[in-house]
Amino acid sequence: MARTVTTNRKLITTIIAWTIGILIFFPILWIIVLSFKTEGDAIRTPIEVLTSAWTLESYAVVQVRSDYLKHFNNSVIIAVGSTLVGILVAVPAAWSMAFVPSRRTRGILMWMLSTKMLPAVGVLYPIYLLFIEFGILDSRIGLVVILMLINLPIIIWMLYTYFKEIPNEILEAARMDGATLRSELLYVLTPMAIPGIASTMLLNIILAWNEAFWTLNLTAAKAAPLTAFIASYSSPEGLFYAKLSAASVMAIAPILIMGWFSQKQLVRGLTFGAVK
Repeated sequence: MARTVTTNRKLITTIIAWTIGILIFFPILWIIVLSFKTEGDAIRTPIEVLTSAWTLESYAVVQVRSDYLKHFNNSVIIAVGSTLVGILVAVPAAWSMAFVPSRRTRGILMWMLSTKMLPAVGVLYPIYLLFIEFGILDSRIGLVVILMLINLPIIIWMLYTYFKEIPNEILEAARMDGATLRSELLYVLTPMAIPGIASTMLLNIILAWNEAFWTLNLTAAKAAPLTAFIASYSSPEGLFYAKLSAASVMAIAPILIMGWFSQKQLVRGLTFGAVK
């Protein structure tokens, strides 16, 4: 009887999990389907869309109309650049908060996290003026800086959580052996926290890759990433559903592929320190 109840419970859990997974993935699947349709077919009923002819016309038009490689290179440079700079800043900050805490450490961490609740539009105007003043409007370096800053609280919080799981005695033993602060960070702490650092970098790359608000408001042409590439297919004349879908697939495909091949590392990093 107990075995039957357990089997039924597992079956119900599996059905629920698959249902949730399909619901989450369906919008992406539908975008992929629309990307292989003509504009006329893309606005028909779902049944007519599925039964209509498949074509690469939208991809061909997108390739001719837009410089995909330029936007792709901008996205890679901006996402990877903001992640590397963020890690360089966050590792020492998280180390100090995890291993040399003060009475205000918790308050500082909560304050940093609270900045993520600030509406971005509320600070757009002053940041826009600063970018003009420093001459970094519509530049890759400007987007690297702003994306690093907006994701820095999450990076520090994640690294702080991982570092707290590392026994302080290991670092104390390294200091007793004569390790300097630099050696402690590079040769003791960093190797032990590689899974956590790697998952933090992957998550930050995904966040920077998908960022739309700042990239659309602080770029025009030269530094426009793939988010601007997608937005270019929404115009006052209306939405070009098939072309917009094709552009979306071309924009999300690289990050989906990266996430698929790095999912084990990401899960390992996100569960780092969960089991002792």
